[in-house]
Amino acid sequence: MKVLFIASALTLVGSCANIRYTQKIENLKESIVFEHPEMIIKYGNTITPEELSAHVYTLSSTDFEGRETGQMGFHRASNFLKDFYVDNDIQSPLGYDNYYQRISKSYFSKDSPSSQNVVAYIEGSEYPEEVIVISAHLDHLGTSNDATYFGADDNASGTAAVMEMAQAFALAKKDGHGPKRSILFLHLTAEEIGLLGSNYYVKHPIYSLENTVANLNIDMIGRVDKIHEEKQQENYVYIIGADRLSTKLHYISEAANSQFTNLILDYKYNAEGDSNRYYYRSDHYNFASRNIPVIFYFNGEHQDYHQPTDTPDKINYPLLQKRAQLIFSTAWYLANSKERLEVDEIK
Repeated sequence: MKVLFIASALTLVGSCANIRYTQKIENLKESIVFEHPEMIIKYGNTITPEELSAHVYTLSSTDFEGRETGQMGFHRASNFLKDFYVDNDIQSPLGYDNYYQRISKSYFSKDSPSSQNVVAYIEGSEYPEEVIVISAHLDHLGTSNDATYFGADDNASGTAAVMEMAQAFALAKKDGHGPKRSILFLHLTAEEIGLLGSNYYVKHPIYSLENTVANLNIDMIGRVDKIHEEKQQENYVYIIGADRLSTKLHYISEAANSQFTNLILDYKYNAEGDSNRYYYRSDHYNFASRNIPVIFYFNGEHQDYHQPTDTPDKINYPLLQKRAQLIFSTAWYLANSKERLEVDEIK
């Protein structure tokens, strides 16, 4: 009888804990309210397939020679980004006309020349010291045996998305609707040779890591992978890492999608035991390892991954637009919410 009583008591305690947890999640969901959704839609719609296409075609052109870290093509691509930010009156956090976080040759483990991360930002109106980092790596594989690795999906697609989001936030600010928190647009070097640009950034942050609210990282969001091709289901994006450090970030992402983009959010590669280990394989991980909440946006690998055939004509630009708009609306919430995003308590 004692054993039965103890077992029943434990079951009751467990049930109460589950009820409390369920109520906590429901309260958390209800707390996520997108104020002025009409503005999010208005400025999100300035992210267009046509402008995304123009950026991707430029970044993956022969002029940039595959954007290999430290090589001339990479420097041309960096200058292209700098000119874009100057033309759109989006400033650098490093001061006038200095959009490069320079990294010396000695930092790289492989035989690479010096390189740079490209940075731009919009200062927050109420909490300027707090920052949302939106990132994408700029580098790719360069050239080999007379073949150019164009890197249209990997990662001109992500780079173009960051550019368009920066422009959208800048237009909002010009109209008097600037973000409450600062937003850093971070184009990273040397991802392909070991996440070195992001590793350098977190060791030499422009904003203190304590004041870095979240990192939204984009690496390949312009294509459809084989899994979804076979399902005839292109309206998706893989979400990785959103719930690893902040439960609320996961639900903000879901709420943004439900209200603005209605993509299928695929968590297949977010599983703890995922054999592909994508959570550890792009630049967001260097932020996550410093206890900064992250989301990694990804379309999955395809037959042109790391091949010269990863060309701009194969990008699905309306889908790229929709994925970029999801990230934009998520960033808008993080930048404008009354309370800073919290990291889960360590249990």
